[in-house]
Order: sequence, then C-alpha cells, then structure tokens
Amino acid sequence: MELQGTVKKLFDAQTFASGFQKREMVILTQEQYPQPINIEFLSDKISLLDNLKEGENVKVGINIRGREWTSPQGETKYFNSITGWRVEKVFDNGSEPTQAAPSQSGSPVSNENPFAGDEDDDLPF
Repeated sequence: MELQGTVKKLFDAQTFASGFQKREMVILTQEQYPQPINIEFLSDKISLLDNLKEGENVKVGINIRGREWTSPQGETKYFNSITGWRVEKVFDNGSEPTQAAPSQSGSPVSNENPFAGDEDDDLPF
C-alpha cells in the first residue's frame, strides 16, 4: 500500500534495551479531510528518513500490521501499526490525484457488432 502526503513531523530514532530501533514520521494526507498518519520505520529502514525535512511531499510504501494482546485481567485488545518500507519524494504539487488522459493514438474504435451476420450459431442457448 502507499500513502502520499506532506511530512508533518520527524522524530528521533529510539533504541530499546533489546537493541531494537525505530523512528517515526507523521505525514499529513492531501485529501478533502487531511489526516495526520503516524508511520514507524524499523531497524535498517530508519535511514530512509535521514534526507527528509518537514514540509516535503512524499509517497510512502507501507504495511499495516495488527496484533492481539491479553491483559493480566484476561481482557483482549487489538492494536494496529503502520510500518514504512520505502520513501519517495514527490516534486509536483501532489494535492490532486492525477488521471491519465485517454490516448488518441491507435486504431479507431468501431461500434459495429462483430457477430452480425453469423447465422451458423450452433450454441444450445
């Protein structure tokens, strides 16, 4: 999956006691109702954020992860996380999705019925 938006916030890398590292980024989507989306970059992917600055337009390749956790009281909760694996700077405005224009080249489209005049139809229906 991909998300596109403007870099709203870049956080410092965090290192945990186990040696695990992560760095988070918040992007603001560019749609009618912009959403701030927090994206985690894990281990070797944290370096993808090194050349980014707040305010830049980016397209981020993401995976959505889910996990289940049971509290000591026996209550089960579910959590989601968005993990980034690719970042690409977008240099155009990017505020409106672009659509490909229909191609005018190629052979003209015919509206004739290609089966007209086929009287030897041996289909049972």
